[in-house]
Amino acid sequence: MKFATWNQNKRKEADAILWGNLERVDLDLDEIQSTQVEDVVEHKARLAYQITGEPVLVEDAGLRFEARNALPWALIKRFMKEVGTQGLLDQLSIFKNRNAEALCCVGFFDGETVHKFIGKVKWIISETPRWETNFWWDPIFIPNGSEKTFWEMNPEEKNAMSHRKLAREQAKIFFDQNN
Repeated sequence: MKFATWNQNKRKEADAILWGNLERVDLDLDEIQSTQVEDVVEHKARLAYQITGEPVLVEDAGLRFEARNALPWALIKRFMKEVGTQGLLDQLSIFKNRNAEALCCVGFFDGETVHKFIGKVKWIISETPRWETNFWWDPIFIPNGSEKTFWEMNPEEKNAMSHRKLAREQAKIFFDQNN
């Protein structure tokens, strides 16, 4: 199966959860501006199919903060590019509520139907980054039930509880049952 991502780390992570033989396809897929992760994935899945002529896994993740009335969801990528990790923490510093929820949607278009698989994980946002990284929110998000941020976890710990894992596992079950 092909997986559209520019991020080699994301492909390695997906390989560990799925079959271990995903072929990374470098596609520059336009992302529609929507707060709904599922809408972004549907657009990307149809576009990837249009470009390649075959089903290609795509993925998008979103993040919502309870204190910010569920914002920014799918707009988190743009948000992180504009303000970065510290800017995100600065904007949340006035709130006592540090609860968040991450959502990952994996999808593909088979020429007739867009299939979408969703994983959600509840989080607590740390007060300060626990490390600097370019892997988005890993150094500031602590999954419920853990003392560590995703950045502090080894890949096995992270993959055992990530929103990406939950969505990818659903996709794997679908493919295993339909192949």
